Amino acid sequence: MLSPLGEAGVMIRCGDTISDEVHRRVISVCTLLEQNSFSGMGELVPSFASVALFYDPLIIAATAVSTAGKGARLSSPYQEVCGMLLARLNMLEESVHDHARTVVIPVCYGGEFGPDLKHVADEHGLTPDEVIAIHASGEYLVHMIGFAPGFPYLGGLSKRIATPRRATPRLRVEAGTVGIGGEQTGVYPVATPGGWQCIGRTPLTLFRPEQDPPSLLQAGDRIRFEPITEQDYKEWKEGEG
Repeated sequence: MLSPLGEAGVMIRCGDTISDEVHRRVISVCTLLEQNSFSGMGELVPSFASVALFYDPLIIAATAVSTAGKGARLSSPYQEVCGMLLARLNMLEESVHDHARTVVIPVCYGGEFGPDLKHVADEHGLTPDEVIAIHASGEYLVHMIGFAPGFPYLGGLSKRIATPRRATPRLRVEAGTVGIGGEQTGVYPVATPGGWQCIGRTPLTLFRPEQDPPSLLQAGDRIRFEPITEQDYKEWKEGEG
């Protein structure tokens, strides 16, 4: 289903739930449009169950005039874009995106890097080591990038450690912090205020503005977390410096 998004955008809805099936459809739509772009098409922004497409109305209108000829009755840029999108979406095959990339993220859990680890453990009647084992045993899907530059919203967190956000957000959460917010987990790519339960930190740099793309993680990636020691963390950071 298509709907307007401001004066220069279209929202492509791929489903009504957060699921692997809907996510595959979102990624398939992005892949299809990247491979079949049109003049005036801009950025594609995938989310949990939809894709936002942005376009240049002036280029769309000029192309329509050039194609139809002077004097022809023209549709609005939004209608023109919808027509081009529908023609492309009719070509959609769910199998377009079959090969997800797996990224392993090292994490030093607990201590100064994960001040909420014990709280999460206490909430579920577990030990901190059991929380770490559960968190690190899962495979997570990057549904979307948002909130902060490069921040991955990850699906797949075990309900055994799903924990509500903090009642009072922290004014500063350090870059690399791994957190739990409800039934999701994620990694803060830059220092920012945040209300997720902080259980660890990775030495990896997730947001690199000097690179293209700047975000290490992309929608559709699969993520695994690997526990490391504090010494491993320090050596990793020294190696990056």
